[in-house]
Amino acid sequence: MARKSTSRGADPATATSPQLLTARDLHLGCDPALFTFQDTSEIDPLPGLIGQDRALDAIRLAASIPHADFNLFVLGPAGAGRHSAVQSLLEAEAAKRPVPCDWVYVNDFANPDRPKALSLPPGTARPLQKALEALVDDLATDIPALFDSEQYQNRRSALEQRLASRKQEAFEKVVSKSHQRDVTILRTPMGFAIAGLRNGEVIKQDDFAHLSEADRKQIETAVNQTEKDLAKYLKSVPRLEKEHRAAVALLNAEMAEQTVDDALAGVFQDFGAIGPLGPYLDALRTDLIENTEIFLRAGSGRQEGPFPAARVRLHDDPAFHRYAANVMVSNDPAAGAGAPIVTEPLPSLSNLIGKVDHISTQGALVTDFTLIRSGALHRANGGFLVLDALRVLSEPMAWEALKRSLETRSIRISSAAEMLSLISTSSLEPEPIPLQVRVVLVGDAMLHLLLSLHDPDFSRLFKLAADFSHDTPRTPESAGLFARMVAGACQRDGLQPVSRDGVAALIDLASRAAEDQGRMTLRISALWDLLREADFIARAGDKRVIDASHIASARAAAEHRGDRVRERLQEMIHEGTLMVSTAGGTVGQINGLTVTGSGLLTFGLPVRITARVRMGTGKVIDIEREVKLGGPIHSKGVLILSSYLATHYASDVPLSLWASLVFEQSYGGIEGDSASAAELCALLSALSGLPISQSLAITGSINQMGEIQPIGGVNEKIEGFFDTCKAAGLTGQQGVLIPRRNVRNLMLRPDVVEAVAQRRFRIYAISHVDEAMELLTGITAGRRSGNGMFEDGSVNANVELRLRDFAEALRDFTNPQDTDFPADPDE
Repeated sequence: MARKSTSRGADPATATSPQLLTARDLHLGCDPALFTFQDTSEIDPLPGLIGQDRALDAIRLAASIPHADFNLFVLGPAGAGRHSAVQSLLEAEAAKRPVPCDWVYVNDFANPDRPKALSLPPGTARPLQKALEALVDDLATDIPALFDSEQYQNRRSALEQRLASRKQEAFEKVVSKSHQRDVTILRTPMGFAIAGLRNGEVIKQDDFAHLSEADRKQIETAVNQTEKDLAKYLKSVPRLEKEHRAAVALLNAEMAEQTVDDALAGVFQDFGAIGPLGPYLDALRTDLIENTEIFLRAGSGRQEGPFPAARVRLHDDPAFHRYAANVMVSNDPAAGAGAPIVTEPLPSLSNLIGKVDHISTQGALVTDFTLIRSGALHRANGGFLVLDALRVLSEPMAWEALKRSLETRSIRISSAAEMLSLISTSSLEPEPIPLQVRVVLVGDAMLHLLLSLHDPDFSRLFKLAADFSHDTPRTPESAGLFARMVAGACQRDGLQPVSRDGVAALIDLASRAAEDQGRMTLRISALWDLLREADFIARAGDKRVIDASHIASARAAAEHRGDRVRERLQEMIHEGTLMVSTAGGTVGQINGLTVTGSGLLTFGLPVRITARVRMGTGKVIDIEREVKLGGPIHSKGVLILSSYLATHYASDVPLSLWASLVFEQSYGGIEGDSASAAELCALLSALSGLPISQSLAITGSINQMGEIQPIGGVNEKIEGFFDTCKAAGLTGQQGVLIPRRNVRNLMLRPDVVEAVAQRRFRIYAISHVDEAMELLTGITAGRRSGNGMFEDGSVNANVELRLRDFAEALRDFTNPQDTDFPADPDE
């Protein structure tokens, strides 16, 4: 007997009945008569996007505003045309801007480890580089020829003769003085030797011993004086040679200066008026004059073959890199392209800010400023840089380097090892290049949110966001714009025009993708792929217009290519490997609906959900959660239905229930709450003992009031169960229960719509779990009367009676002597 309870059920005044949907509710097709054209060749193409005005305005603002830090983050779904919209709008703005300047690195002769960055007028960098290469090659020929010339050799010989004569004069003076002292200077293999003279002949050692003491002393004194004179002479020789070298160097500089000036005349004429180049060319001239010997060494070491080269390419020799110009950015003003737009597909640290390469020489890594390589920021300087946000964040140190460049408004080249202080060896420190660029990051909404929350620099550096919408309202006006957008796609990709019924079919597909009869998806890339395939089919059939049949064929072919997994799973259901019943009735068992994907296709599939109950302590076990296969949202749904049970039935006694819920034959992760209504119905069936019709399936989430809430993937879920029923044989009793608020999301396949129209398949829209139980069991759900009791024999009455029985049994089990229990006041 059902006992009285103070719990509240559904309000009879607001209770609704299940709605049996008709074929007209299942698919809102676009009427081709809406269009006045026969095909899209008759209308003006729309090159842009529809329904994205908010995002496009943000892109235009970011492209045109001159202030710094108004960089842009473009967020939205993939396939919404974000990249194409950004590219087209940036191209329009870039065409209005002047061509930015060129940038080169040149040697700082006073500090070779810190190359100088020079800003040059656009189109100047490459000619300057070629001119300096030609200068080195010319001097490599001219300077050796100069020092081989007769004029130079004569002047050099004169200097050599002058040195020799000065040495000879000084030596002869020493010899003359020694003769006056009766001694002479002899040259020996060991150097100079001094000996006494007697009658003009050298005194031998034996004769010297027979000389008188006075004579010997006189000779020794003369020898000592001569040694001092000789030593003084020998000390003067280095000074004479130093003076000679200075004279030779002066001669070399004098001769080289004229040659260098002649070679540099053309460079000064072409580039001397450019402000930053004037001081550099002066320093270059000085260094060339001071270091002519490197050209002489290169010339003396050159091997001439039987056919000597007319021009020596010494500028490729590392010894002459000091005179080169390393072009970092070169812009051609004749191209008329305006500001650059650079898209970097691999935004690594070196690809963004550049790098310094090294070459291996005799087992060591060496570098110079000509090995500095430019990055995307260099190439985009003065224009726009488009990057994929996720790729930037995935590359080590790239995000920090990008932020640092935007903050300092300069490009400082450094390696990851230098930034992490992992190396201490000396290397080049190129002068930072001033940066003026607008950065556009393209990513999704979640990434934008995470950066906004966790990176304090992000909102300061990226002040603008272009938020691309997922869909747009489906109205006659938007349908007309969609047709023009189709015309633009055909014109852009060289496709056949599309007939008006083909445009209508594309609009239907757009609504299907949006899962809303009143909206169209703006993720248009998939539609354009389908249109290209339809064009191929039309051309293969020698048709000049793409119509609805070609669209349908292309869609069917695309689904067939990715349909292997779905077909196999449906076969397993039909074979009985996956147990899903489409007839009969079972207590505590229901057909739930899931959405899964094979990577190429998303599809629906029925799944058996079972519930078991017994006396317990009020615990509902979610087996999926216990084994860590259930996600947090699914677990939330189970907790909500547990709350519904606890508050809706027999709330004046303890909930003395132990229940378990499981997705049978499910071996992967389960997430989402769209099966919570099915789980609650299975649980109510197990409690009431009433069998559930296996010819019906249900989808929808539940709230604590027992209301059925809308879910996603409703079309795929219905079609999945329909395919299962079709394989088993349609009986007219099979169908699906969906949330009433999902009716506007229905854009079902034609075969499903046809089966409903022929009453071979049914689709119900429900708002409350009571409606679901009435359809699933064929028994009235039951509402509380004025005395607070459910109708006798109803589903809810049976559930409440079972829960009270559990409570009594638990009381008797835990305390057999206690017979006090809230009694029915009517008894």
